[in-house]
Amino acid sequence: MSRKKMDLNCDMGESFGNYKMGNDEEIMRYISSANVACGFHAGDPMVMAHTVKLAKKNGVAVGAHPGFPDLLGFGRRKMEIAPEEARNYILYQVGALKAFVEREGMELQHVWLHGALSSVAAKNEAIARAVIEAIKEIHPELIFVHRPGLASYEIAKALGMNVAVSVGVDLEYGPDGMAVLQRKKRYTDPKEAAKKAIRIAKEGKITATTGEDIEMRAHTILVHGDTPNAVEILREIREEFEKENILVAPLREIL
Repeated sequence: MSRKKMDLNCDMGESFGNYKMGNDEEIMRYISSANVACGFHAGDPMVMAHTVKLAKKNGVAVGAHPGFPDLLGFGRRKMEIAPEEARNYILYQVGALKAFVEREGMELQHVWLHGALSSVAAKNEAIARAVIEAIKEIHPELIFVHRPGLASYEIAKALGMNVAVSVGVDLEYGPDGMAVLQRKKRYTDPKEAAKKAIRIAKEGKITATTGEDIEMRAHTILVHGDTPNAVEILREIREEFEKENILVAPLREIL
């Protein structure tokens, strides 16, 4: 019998200049896909180059993690922008990361929107369409990561893009399936996160903030790089996945 496959992804490359965020060197040992910041909410050219090299060294697939131009708010503050601005923000960020990835002889795997940009594109169809069209313009084979029922995901699917579903295990979800945004990530119990990850992998369900079970089928499990104990969470998930005969693999090997 073939093993169940799941991708493990994490937001990476979120340092900036002398400011250090997360423990990318350790985290890369446990993930199969990295969402690399592209300089707007975090990251800079030196950090982007280093993170891509680190991913290559660890055999980790690379995806772009574009956001609003909001370094101070870490891209978690909503901004009012026009669709044309959204289109060019994506071209600027994803195009830059793609260049770094290709310089290392790799291919960019996916795009996973960051923070408030992700939330806006989930509900605003005009912004969502501009974002998806920009991604297709960069490369039509890129995988777009979000969840069914949200504007960006449905438009990507309708336009023939490869789509994948991601669920975070270091945050909570409301009964509508939307993540409860945290301006600052908190400590997460590794064992509880691993239990949540296994339930997502096997049952396609999670418990919402209201206490009810909601459907949450996914191809990839997310742990945020700025969660204080991200390394411990990922290590626990890898150990428990092995016990449950769940194979960790990048998205391109799952879809």
